[in-house]
Amino acid sequence: MTQDLCKLSASEIVKLTRSGELKVEDYAKALIARVKERDPIVHAWAYFNPDIILESARKLDATPAEKRGPLHGVAVGIKDVIYTKDMPTQQYSPIYKDDHPELDAAVVLALRAMGALIFGKTHTTEFATCQKGPPTCNPHDPTRTAGGSSSGSGAAVGDFQVPLALGTQTGGSTIRPASYNGIYALKPTWNAISREGLKMYSVTCDTVGLYSRSIDDLELLCGLFNLVDDVAPPLEPLKLSGAKFGFVKTHVWPKAELALIKLWEEAKKYLVDAGAEVEEVDLPEIFNNLGIWHRNILHMEGYSSFLGDYLQSPELLDPWVTKHAANKGKTTRKEQLESLDEIAKLRPVIDSIASKYTCLVTPSVTGEAPVLEEPLRFTGDASFNLMWTVLHLPVLNVPGFKGPNGMPIGLSLVGPRYHEQALLRTSHAVADVFAQGGWNL
Repeated sequence: MTQDLCKLSASEIVKLTRSGELKVEDYAKALIARVKERDPIVHAWAYFNPDIILESARKLDATPAEKRGPLHGVAVGIKDVIYTKDMPTQQYSPIYKDDHPELDAAVVLALRAMGALIFGKTHTTEFATCQKGPPTCNPHDPTRTAGGSSSGSGAAVGDFQVPLALGTQTGGSTIRPASYNGIYALKPTWNAISREGLKMYSVTCDTVGLYSRSIDDLELLCGLFNLVDDVAPPLEPLKLSGAKFGFVKTHVWPKAELALIKLWEEAKKYLVDAGAEVEEVDLPEIFNNLGIWHRNILHMEGYSSFLGDYLQSPELLDPWVTKHAANKGKTTRKEQLESLDEIAKLRPVIDSIASKYTCLVTPSVTGEAPVLEEPLRFTGDASFNLMWTVLHLPVLNVPGFKGPNGMPIGLSLVGPRYHEQALLRTSHAVADVFAQGGWNL
């Protein structure tokens, strides 16, 4: 029964807990047992306190039925750059070891109001910036990375330790771990979910991300966070016959590994066999500059974001953070302004391109999760994610494919800004097709 509870989706759990058929405390005990069994291998949690979890669970059980929220009792992992008033927010930095904020981030506040069980803080790279990974390992092969910077959130959901988790994305920090861990993730349209109360790296890029093992759970969260399209998509399921998908390799395609190249062609074939139309999309050449422009923005916004940490404790900062905090790349204000202005011009352009298709399809990663090597513990290449993040588009990782070493590889669905519901509707149909790729969680 314990294992069965761990494998239930959030949508399934909330039906049981709201009706009183399942006590939140019993559910919490099942997850705690799972964490105690598996986390010595996976290391998903930066802070995990069973006493706090069980106390919260008992309070939720004592809530009258008519006051139980839409996420009553559902366990959620919180990336450890997002403030929680009852748990430390340490940001994988010695500067903030055991640091306790006195408030919840806006997204955590909302989750508590919905009745969620805040389960613990998941590992991140330092300030969600660095390529150097935390102790987290991939649950499907502990010799490999779980990705970053939302390392623990992706691993905890992929390992059935919680059904939901929050991440953040500045480059590829939500989508990449989802692909490596074989789960679903949504990076919503920029700022569609409040970022108040999280450690900010880039005001222009940082976005709260959502992890789950089912599309239904992502739909549940999107509804609760008011991610509603202006024009609601049809209620009936999408039929692939007549749907049109634009496959976008982007200018970083030379980084694609053989496993990605193989599944790219398989994905197109699966969709065509299902009756869909598939088209390779070449973006205008100006989009090739997005990698440089994204870098310039991160350099200059990191320059301001990490100033206080740099002045307070320069000797404790990771060299990557110091590089930004001291602007060692010597990025100029002219370069910053050009980057901001040129990207702003391209956002309506990409919205228009994406609107011509049921959705765009693009790589989530270059290939399988890399093998961990000390001391860097590299969390993987985010090259395929960067442009979509800085363009502020919603991106949804769909698992389904398996690489040569048996590890999961996903593909990303991309839609115009503020079209999350349409993207989720499309993902249901696409997920059934991509499941032919051999990956089963």
